[in-house]
Amino acid sequence: MVQYVVFAAFLAFRILSVFVVKTWYVPDEYWQSLEVGHKLTFGYGHMTWEWSKGIRSYIHPLSIAALYRALAWFGLDQVEYLVLAPRILQALLSAFSDYCFYRWSKNSKWSIFLILTSWFWFYTATRTLLNTVETCLTTIALSLYPRHHEPDSHKFLWIVALVCFIRPTAAILWFPLCIIHMQKSIHSVAELLIKRYLLIALIVGTIAVGLDSYAYGEFIVTPLEFFKVNVLENVGSLYGIHPWYWYFTVGLPTILGPFALPFLTAIVQTLQNRETYPDRFNLLIATLFTLVVYSALPHKEFRFILPLLPICLHITADSLKNWSRDASRITIWIVALAMLIFNAIPAVYLSWVHQRGTTDIMLPIERIAREYRDLDGNQAKFLFLMPCHSTPLYSHVHQNVSLRFLTCEPNLNSEENYTDEADQFYANPAAWLRSHVPVYPKSAMPTHTVLFDSLQPQISEFLKSYKLIETVHHSNYTDNRVGHNVLLYERVIDVPPTKPKEQPNQFNIPDNSVPIHDEF
Repeated sequence: MVQYVVFAAFLAFRILSVFVVKTWYVPDEYWQSLEVGHKLTFGYGHMTWEWSKGIRSYIHPLSIAALYRALAWFGLDQVEYLVLAPRILQALLSAFSDYCFYRWSKNSKWSIFLILTSWFWFYTATRTLLNTVETCLTTIALSLYPRHHEPDSHKFLWIVALVCFIRPTAAILWFPLCIIHMQKSIHSVAELLIKRYLLIALIVGTIAVGLDSYAYGEFIVTPLEFFKVNVLENVGSLYGIHPWYWYFTVGLPTILGPFALPFLTAIVQTLQNRETYPDRFNLLIATLFTLVVYSALPHKEFRFILPLLPICLHITADSLKNWSRDASRITIWIVALAMLIFNAIPAVYLSWVHQRGTTDIMLPIERIAREYRDLDGNQAKFLFLMPCHSTPLYSHVHQNVSLRFLTCEPNLNSEENYTDEADQFYANPAAWLRSHVPVYPKSAMPTHTVLFDSLQPQISEFLKSYKLIETVHHSNYTDNRVGHNVLLYERVIDVPPTKPKEQPNQFNIPDNSVPIHDEF
């Protein structure tokens, strides 16, 4: 009975967080999941360059497409459901992984506390990110991974095979854990490799390759294409690089937040008592190996090491459980309250306030896309003058209208002196608009333009043909491309004047009036 109550609590908490987490984090949350699912289901949308290069698996977007198809079948394919339903589905998976984390940590109360109060997991657990799916599957697999004192099991390998196919970098984390598993298994290495590892990899890989080949329309092995583009061609560096030590000094400490200090304490305790904590030591080896390999890659992001979070929390929970046996009740409550407060502050601010404008602006855009018609009866045409992929797209509009945005594709054709479209625009916004956006006749111009307020002074001449209709707060922190607010402009329409009825000119005043243009 207790197990059901714990799972119900996890589920209720994750579903509640769906309605709390309202901010924008990274483009992949929409562009590699919802947008692909929308295109597969409804036949229109935008597919990024990753899909033309075949480096992404369709397995995750197909699950969203199936959900969209079900909504459409029941007549519920409205924007609010298209946005919420995939996140609720992710909340179900995250809640189940939380429960597996609880069981993995031997039903520890500290495990419940840590997984529910972790600010970064709260921030990411219900987002439609493949990294979130990877983390959930990793946690579930780790809960099945045989411990030092448990009988040998191979169930975890099925999940490992799946997660490594849809997210090839997951193999980095699982490589040392699988080596350890083969070393301590009662079966020989040859038997494990042939009858377990290779067999399971072949079965899962065949199904996955079949699904991807069907979706792409040709035979393709997406992990292989992923390796070619991201490792051999190093395309990821286009999106920013960090020093090699970034994950150790910034990445991992940031996602751990207030748990960083007790995690360091747990590391020291584990290293000093390796024989007492063999499972914790093995997990530390896998964590260190993953961080070292990731540190060799130039492009780094917090979400890349998200699957390490449950491992670090598991080690921390086990250490806190041992510590609390000797600590006084008041000390335990003070420590727990401090960790709760210092997790809640970033969780609430980053989930509810920071970088919310680019998602909130989609509400009026969706309404305009549905209702707007110009004088000729044409639908709205939107121009997003923002860093590429700053907003969601068709999954949040669900209207087959023109949504033009600045692209930032890598140099896929090896052109000399290549500059992506977004960089070209920001180098000289006014000149780019003059060469890319027609101004005559006015009806050829976009009906609506979306931009950050920091750009407004640079394109004031272009905006003379528009009027501001919406201002949405985005962030308290800005840079040269991202402002405090998101602005939505609508094109000013000139309405031909109607000839007024003739009235008697009682005072014989000459009619020198001029046509009056109404503005909408």
